[in-house]
Amino acid sequence: MTNFYSTEELETRLGADIKALRLLNATDRQTLANRAGVSLNAIKRLENGSGATIRTLVKVLRALDRVDWLSALTPRITVNPLNMLRDQVQRQRAPRQKKKAGI
Repeated sequence: MTNFYSTEELETRLGADIKALRLLNATDRQTLANRAGVSLNAIKRLENGSGATIRTLVKVLRALDRVDWLSALTPRITVNPLNMLRDQVQRQRAPRQKKKAGI
């Protein structure tokens, strides 16, 4: 099932997940900002889904000990679809043309 969320919705959901993780760890925003080496406003923007850099996201996830979240963004490709096409048997001749009735 494919979900079609807007960029804003995805940013908001990601921010809410990061905020929930922060609260689960009983960490306030300022402490997280200090651990991650980012500003308090960067944490607020990230949690509110109002724009953050990838650098901020990576630093915050590292500070929350959840770098594993990033692997979900970049899954390892195990099968190359182009190789599958190359491995298919090529047709050696065209199919016969059907005779038309009445000719």
